[in-house]
Amino acid sequence: MNPYSPHTSEGFTLIEVLVALAIVTLGMFAVVTQLNRYAMNASYIEQKTLASWIATNTITEFSIAPEWAPLGTSELSLEFSNRLWQWRAEVTETEIENLRRVDVYVSLLEEPQQIIHRVSGLLEPPAPGDYSPTYWVKNSGGLTE
Repeated sequence: MNPYSPHTSEGFTLIEVLVALAIVTLGMFAVVTQLNRYAMNASYIEQKTLASWIATNTITEFSIAPEWAPLGTSELSLEFSNRLWQWRAEVTETEIENLRRVDVYVSLLEEPQQIIHRVSGLLEPPAPGDYSPTYWVKNSGGLTE
C-alpha cells in the first residue's frame, strides 16, 4: 500500500474505539466505587468520633458530679452536632469498695439497638464538702505546695 495514495484511510477502526471505550468505562467504574467507599468510611468515622465524645463527656460528668452515681442503668437523649443521640450508662460495683465501674453505650436515637461506641470507666466517690484541694505552684526550685 502506497502511503501517499489518496485512498489510504487514517484513524482507528470501530473495534479499536470500542475496546478503548470499554477500558475507560472499567477504569471510571473503579474510581466511582472507591469514592463511594471513601464517603461511606468518612461518615462512619465521623459518627464513631462524635459517639466517642458523647461517651467520654458522660463519664466525665459522672466523675465530677457532687454525688456518687447510683448503681443501675440510666439513659438520656440529647442533640449533639445537629443529630439526635442516646446514651445508656450502666453503673456497677467493683471488688474495690470505693470504686464503681460505668459502661456508656452511645447510639443514634432512631436506631437505639445499634451501638456506635462504648466506653468504660471507673468512678470514685466525690470529695467531701470540707475538702480543700492542693494547689501546686512552680518556682525556680521546683514544685511547692
